[in-house]
Amino acid sequence: MRVLCIGNSFSTDATTYLYRTAASAGVKLETYNLYIGGCSLERHWNNVLSGEPEYLLEINGQSTGRMISIQEMVLGQEAACGKPYWDIITVQQASHESTRYETYQPYMKNLTDWLRSHANFGKLALHQTWAYEQGSQRLTERMGYEDQADMFRDLKAAYARAAEDCGIQTVIPCGQIFQELLKDGIGKIHRDTFHALIPMGRYVLSLVWLAALTGTPPKQAVFCPEGMHETLALCIRSLVEEHLRGLGVL
Repeated sequence: MRVLCIGNSFSTDATTYLYRTAASAGVKLETYNLYIGGCSLERHWNNVLSGEPEYLLEINGQSTGRMISIQEMVLGQEAACGKPYWDIITVQQASHESTRYETYQPYMKNLTDWLRSHANFGKLALHQTWAYEQGSQRLTERMGYEDQADMFRDLKAAYARAAEDCGIQTVIPCGQIFQELLKDGIGKIHRDTFHALIPMGRYVLSLVWLAALTGTPPKQAVFCPEGMHETLALCIRSLVEEHLRGLGVL
C-alpha cells in the first residue's frame, strides 16, 4: 500500500513511525509526505495552480531533502508506473485554521476535484488534526479558546462537514483519539503545546492511521519507538484499540 499525504508538520507527526509500526504488524505500507510547515488548504490549492516545487518530500518518515511539486508527485509517479500508483491520498487543514469551515472551501473541494480528475488512486482520506494543549498561548491567544475541548469540538465539526461536502468516506480520527487519551489521564501528549509529543504522541498517531487505513488492530503492531518503554507501548496500543473500536473504526 502506498499512501501520499498532502499535508504539513501534522502529517509529518502522523507518518514518522507509520512505516515501522505497519511493518511490525505484517503490513507493507509506504508513506510519502508533501511537507510545508503550517500549510493550509488554500496554499495547497495555490500550489496546484502554480505547479511550483514547494514541498519537501518525506518518505517513510524520513526527509529526502528533495523539493517537489504536487503535479510531479501525484501525476509523475502514476505515469511512470503505467498504472494507479497511490492507494490512498490524504488531505487536511492547517491546525490554526481547522476550526473555521470558511477556510476549508472552496480550496478542499477544488483540490479533491482536481485529484479525482487528474490522478488514479484508490481513495481519499481526511486527516482529522487535533486540538492544542490546555493552557497554551496558541490555544488562548491565537485560537481564542479557554478550553481545548472547545477547539476540538469545532474542528471535529469542520472536518465532518468537509468530508461530507467533498465525498470523503474515510476520516482518520487523530484528534478524537487524542481527546480520549487525555480523558484517560495518559498525561502529556503535545511536545510544544501543539505538535505531537515525541515519541508517545507520534506513536499514537501511527496506530490510528494504521487502523483507519488498513483495518489493522493496534495490538497487532509490536514496534516500540526509541525512548518509550515496552510496557507503556503495550498500554498505548491497548487503549488506542479500545477507543477505535468504540468509534467503529475497527
